[in-house]
Amino acid sequence: MTDLSLSKDKIRFLMLEGLHDNAFKVLADAGYTNVENIKTALDEAELIEKIKDAHFIGIRSRTQLTRKVLEKAEKLVAIGCFCIGTNQVDLDCARELGIPVFNAPYSNTRSVAELVMAEIIMLMRGIPEKNAVVHRGGWGKSATNSYEVRGKTLGIVGYGSIGSQLSVLAENMGMKVIYHDAVTKLPMGNARQVANLDELLANSDVVTLHVPDLPETREMIGKQQLAKMKAKSHLINAARGKCVVIDDLADALQSGHILGAALDVFPKEPKSADEEFESPLRAFDNVILTPHIGGSTQEAQANIGLEVAEKFVRYSDMGDTLSAVNFPNVTVPFKDGTHRLLHIHQNVPGVLSQINLSFANAGINILAQNMMTEGDVGYLVMDVDDGDSAKALERLKAVPETIKVRVLF
Repeated sequence: MTDLSLSKDKIRFLMLEGLHDNAFKVLADAGYTNVENIKTALDEAELIEKIKDAHFIGIRSRTQLTRKVLEKAEKLVAIGCFCIGTNQVDLDCARELGIPVFNAPYSNTRSVAELVMAEIIMLMRGIPEKNAVVHRGGWGKSATNSYEVRGKTLGIVGYGSIGSQLSVLAENMGMKVIYHDAVTKLPMGNARQVANLDELLANSDVVTLHVPDLPETREMIGKQQLAKMKAKSHLINAARGKCVVIDDLADALQSGHILGAALDVFPKEPKSADEEFESPLRAFDNVILTPHIGGSTQEAQANIGLEVAEKFVRYSDMGDTLSAVNFPNVTVPFKDGTHRLLHIHQNVPGVLSQINLSFANAGINILAQNMMTEGDVGYLVMDVDDGDSAKALERLKAVPETIKVRVLF
């Protein structure tokens, strides 16, 4: 249980996987200098050793923050996923331990949308296979299975921030756009939402996936769904690796029912550039395979570095958890002449009234108070008179349901 906030030079940041320089500039400008920068992901044993003294950890998609790892991170205050996804983190465990998780849900959406748009054009023209033939000395000059995208139908599965942006790009190229989403979404431009996945598959020249990693999206495209796609259509997956059954896609490509595919994510991905990538899709010249680079542009990484590092600073400086993905979202404006206390506790009835009664009995004046709950955790931010912080801290520590408490300033 943390008591008092450390001075900024004592707060330790562990940053993994080659994060953008912008992240380090944000931390330095805010006065945080105790930052370790490691260019790669770490295996479990190394990660457990490194994380035990870290207050903040920044990662991308390779680092796996499992329950086993998190339970060893006794000083950890917050986690930053410098990417869109957070499935590499045990979010429930982090919340139980009082650790908010931040990410950058929108910073690389344009990068992913542009990559997919480029892949649509390449696949429709048959460029991957033609390129491979020329590299081997052949000259397959032919218009067979080569089409313009204008007038063709793009089916988008998942009409969120990436899917909707791709929708606009595709319409600007003259494509018709249909989409399927778990909930009703307002269309961009002339896009049209269809009733179900089967309708989308049957009417699309290209199907592209933009869904989160959920039980219902895992293996959502397998043998049955591929068979329902239009003959000689194309499949793109820049969402999550487990969305597509790779062996079934390989069979559909082998039979010629699926004319081409592009995948940026895979069920099993190498942990480093030294590990060989293995997949049956390597055998197909008509498949574009990229190493999970949908959001890997300089612009996206710069934006992500700024966004997540700024969330770290706001939480460390102010206790602000706005946009945390697993944690109550609380923000309280700064007030001069006050001390701020953060109280993370089990979400059971009566905790707030217990705290307020305890403070009243001790004569502690509460100047501001904001509390929210998320699942089994409650998060309370309180400002008290600057002379009352020591008493307030002791009162909060005495609450039986307390997970973490500290004086922030």
